[in-house]
Amino acid sequence: MTTPSRRSVLRAAAGVLAAAVLASACGTGAVQNTAAGAPTEGGDLTFLIDSLGDTWVPNDSSISSFQGHVWGHVTDKLVYVDDKGAVSPWVAQSWQQNADATEFTLKLRPGVTFSDGSPVDAAAVVANLDIWAKGRPDEGIKPIGLFPKTYQAARAVDPTTVQVTFRSPTLGFIPTLGYHGSILISPKTLALPAAQQADLSNDIGSGPYVVESWRDDDNVVLRKRPDYDWAPAALDHQGPARIDTLTYKVVSEQQVRTSSVQSGQADVAYNPSPKELETLKAQGLTTATPRYLGFVNGFALNTTVAPFDDVRVRQAVQHAIDRDEIIATVYTPDWQKAESFIQSNVPGATDHSSSFAFDVAKATALLDQAGWVPGPDGIRVKDGKRLSVTLHPNPYLATSRAIDELIAQQLRKVGIEAPIQALDVVNYTQKVVVGSPTVPAYEVTRSFIDAGTVSGVLTDANKGENWFGLGRSDQKLDQLADGIAGAKDPAARNELLDQLQAHVLDQGYFVPITQIVQRIYAQSPRVQGVTYNGVAYANYYTAWLQD
Repeated sequence: MTTPSRRSVLRAAAGVLAAAVLASACGTGAVQNTAAGAPTEGGDLTFLIDSLGDTWVPNDSSISSFQGHVWGHVTDKLVYVDDKGAVSPWVAQSWQQNADATEFTLKLRPGVTFSDGSPVDAAAVVANLDIWAKGRPDEGIKPIGLFPKTYQAARAVDPTTVQVTFRSPTLGFIPTLGYHGSILISPKTLALPAAQQADLSNDIGSGPYVVESWRDDDNVVLRKRPDYDWAPAALDHQGPARIDTLTYKVVSEQQVRTSSVQSGQADVAYNPSPKELETLKAQGLTTATPRYLGFVNGFALNTTVAPFDDVRVRQAVQHAIDRDEIIATVYTPDWQKAESFIQSNVPGATDHSSSFAFDVAKATALLDQAGWVPGPDGIRVKDGKRLSVTLHPNPYLATSRAIDELIAQQLRKVGIEAPIQALDVVNYTQKVVVGSPTVPAYEVTRSFIDAGTVSGVLTDANKGENWFGLGRSDQKLDQLADGIAGAKDPAARNELLDQLQAHVLDQGYFVPITQIVQRIYAQSPRVQGVTYNGVAYANYYTAWLQD
């Protein structure tokens, strides 16, 4: 594959360090529209990104923090979910459910087509639902991780009607159709073996852009579809996209990405350092720090591994962490402290911050009660063993190492030793495994659209991930999780969700740190009208370039 020659200038970006001072503009909300005047048509946008991953198999790559940007422009979803969790129609123009929330009927918008001209009809939607739910594991195509595991079947009632059934109540089904893994792909693509799906040129979507060219781990060039006319009403724009091409170019060096935008050689730098943001704003760039819907950043504690088999030690760690210091040191005021283990913009999330408030005296008292005695160097000991917990910074979060280093200092003040072992993405994925007997604390965050999926992550119900190593040993947790998963009424489910949050935090199973901003953007002020969805991806379908 080739890239338009216009992009070749980016190869010189490594030598660009001077900043251009541009007209002032900044924003962090769901919509950026910072300049006066009507939107303009045309132009080419260049987006500099850390990586483009190692596969384009849709089921595997659509939830990636990197490839997800491309998929969000090449494909559509059945529903649209905004940054507050509000669900609205998209390709599914309406839906109904039965009283038990075990059967849903989707009515599809007529006239929607994939880029090869084939219809996005009921048969195509059924094919997508089946592969999201089941994958083809024997061929190396995994199911979408947070798609409801209660899925039973889907059938085409007629060309624009799909009936979906579940084995038990599944209130979260409709919102989950807006999850970034739930992308609509042509059945022609889905029928291909994984090796051919991994070739992006074979991956046909129905979105506002199509793949013009791509080069593995170097760039992807998208060109707008002139016939696109079925965007969600929530975006307040219909018809084709305004910008002609979007180029996602891999530039691994963070400083080079931002300096290229400062100098006008590129339009968007992905994942600049949080501490750069104030400087970038002062230089006239637009910055965005959208929160996604999901879990906060924090530590899931493995209750089967010492010292976290003791609730008092788990609670001590919760109270030993100074979140204000973390935000002041590592981040900017755009970041917020965690209020629970769920982001506060998730529908149903409630404030339980008092359960894990910073309190050194309380943390010290809890460790005393647990029998851990300060040693000569200040590190506590019990039965001849030091109170030591290895921290593994999450390589998917750019600030993780800095956060862990600060937390290690904070834990030491109460007598907990916290050596840091940093691993690259490959080794981290292989060695830092939930439930591993060698990993007492797993630094984790996760996007999700609907809180009904939470129980399937925290416990082992329906082959859940069992984050805390509890299995089914905590009867109260199981009852709450099962109640949320099987709820038929949203109000009743929210009450159970509130109780679940309280229980998880009171038991010290999770140590919340900050509300997660995993996708950070620095943009030229010429880029206008950008929107951010519920999983914090920048959407340039609505955007335009103002020169």
